[in-house]
Amino acid sequence: MLDLFPDTASIADGELRVGGRRLSSLAEEFGTPLLVYCEATIRARARAYRAAAPDALIVYGTKAFPNVALLRLLAEDGLGADVSTLGELGFARRAGMPPERLVVHGNNKGDSELQAAVESNAAFVVLDSLEEIVRAATAGVRRSLIRVTPGVEADTHESIRTAHVGSKFGLPPDDAIVAISAARTAGIEVAGLHVHVGSDLRGLDASLAAVDRLAVFSASCRDELGWIPQVVDLGGGLGTRTVAEDDVLSIEEYVSALVERLAASWDRHGLPQPRLVLEPGRSLVAAAGCTVYHVGVVKPASEEVTYVAIDGGMSDNPRPQLYGARHTALLANRAKERPAGRFAICGKHCEEGDVLIGEVELPQPRRGDLLAVPSTGAYTLGMASNYNGVPRPAAVLVRDGEASVIRRRESVEDLLAYESG
Repeated sequence: MLDLFPDTASIADGELRVGGRRLSSLAEEFGTPLLVYCEATIRARARAYRAAAPDALIVYGTKAFPNVALLRLLAEDGLGADVSTLGELGFARRAGMPPERLVVHGNNKGDSELQAAVESNAAFVVLDSLEEIVRAATAGVRRSLIRVTPGVEADTHESIRTAHVGSKFGLPPDDAIVAISAARTAGIEVAGLHVHVGSDLRGLDASLAAVDRLAVFSASCRDELGWIPQVVDLGGGLGTRTVAEDDVLSIEEYVSALVERLAASWDRHGLPQPRLVLEPGRSLVAAAGCTVYHVGVVKPASEEVTYVAIDGGMSDNPRPQLYGARHTALLANRAKERPAGRFAICGKHCEEGDVLIGEVELPQPRRGDLLAVPSTGAYTLGMASNYNGVPRPAAVLVRDGEASVIRRRESVEDLLAYESG
């Protein structure tokens, strides 16, 4: 299981360490629940993308976890940011992200968001509908990509498929051709095309099919409009392992396959090779993060099920409830002990469905133990809520034995500050 934790994870004196720090010492210093990010792991993933596609623009899918410190770290390694709201753009700007590495998305961009993209001098604004073209031109957008929905069914949860027929994102090919013509008429340079097939992808079939269909579409644009994309943004979506039995492609395997298929498909249709843009999120930060909880109540519920309750749950990690995500765990303070049985890990919220892990082997848990859940660096704290009035956790970044707070813990006073009474 240790290979599901960040690259620097190790067990010493019976305790789990990450980035040179015992998780028990981090919990004592910063409290729990606590999201622990490993800087070395994030940098290694960023560099893997750069090595696999050295000529591509790699932009972090900020929605995976919007955080100024992580954006600054990624910018140091030459990455940019994919943002889809004023808030995400604000994180990128606060982090000092170079404007030539900003890609602005959104299926319902308001006028203020279009204006902010222009003021930020973003490299590309991705046009997602026919309706927004005139508004984008009025706001001053001058360089864009058109998002195409090629009708590909990704093998992932239905809520995170984004290139199928009927998706709320992008334009079907016939409408996309209209959009290219309309945008150019409105004075917007259409630099290229965008496609994204879905999130948490475990295979290549859907991504490669999307590349092939995009090549066919590009050839049609050449023939009908005399226009050829100079840029092709293939989105992100590569999955990561969250349990031992997961089989997921490496960054090098995934990106190399995309690069090779893009070159071959474009050559087959006699198209000049475009500049590639990729938008990884989960595969950059998920494995770099683990969440630490304190164990509270340990309660046999039946002959088959014993619940281990933690001081967090669906408010800091809603993915099991939303997408059926699977996780595993170990007791960070007793990491060398043999399992005593199988246990269900539940949260503290007033929902029967607040179960983080349905079944996991552990030593007999005791109140005060520390439970560490790996591969939680993406779409956990970024999707967190204050359900039941629970303040959101802190996040720390660890490196060579040092830890720094990159998101402070909320307090009940923070929650009450929004109340008018």
